[in-house]
Amino acid sequence: MARPPRFDSDQMLDAAVRLAAASGPGGVTMSAVAQAIGAPSGSVYHRFSGRPALLAEVWLRTVERFQEGYFDALHGDPDPRLAARAAARHVISWSREHPQEASLLLYGAEEFGRSEWSEEHRDRADAGNARAFASLRELGTALGAAGALGWERIALAVIELPLSVVRRHLRAGDALPPYAEELAEECAAALIEVGTA
Repeated sequence: MARPPRFDSDQMLDAAVRLAAASGPGGVTMSAVAQAIGAPSGSVYHRFSGRPALLAEVWLRTVERFQEGYFDALHGDPDPRLAARAAARHVISWSREHPQEASLLLYGAEEFGRSEWSEEHRDRADAGNARAFASLRELGTALGAAGALGWERIALAVIELPLSVVRRHLRAGDALPPYAEELAEECAAALIEVGTA
């Protein structure tokens, strides 16, 4: 029977998350990941064809894990106002539970080398983005959002404002305050109420 590999992809991606949280995307190299887990560099190259593939996988795995709960929040309540509040709360609560991954997501895909990703990785990213935009459109339609201002209000309420709370604290090296979820919900509710009154 074949012996299981000593170092698997998730171990390597976990190390890449830690490196990105500490030093940004530039800190994620094949040799740094190998050193972080005590593996020979060849083990990392066995799992990932090169640095662009490693960066793509760490970015996509993190985004997809975040989006799983975010989509559940957006579709979890038939009342779109409550769904919007839940989505805003999810941004904070997920970031509280996964501060290193949240730090990684404060960067963009371009900073993780998207222009050098394989077509398969770019397609995967585009599919996730399309699903996110479709979910936000559904929410906006259910809330009666109209025109560019309405859509900006939705994005601000359920994405940008909660992320700004996360960004400010994580970039300063601080833990998220205990009231952050409540604050995100209140802001989302206020913005949506103004836009749909």
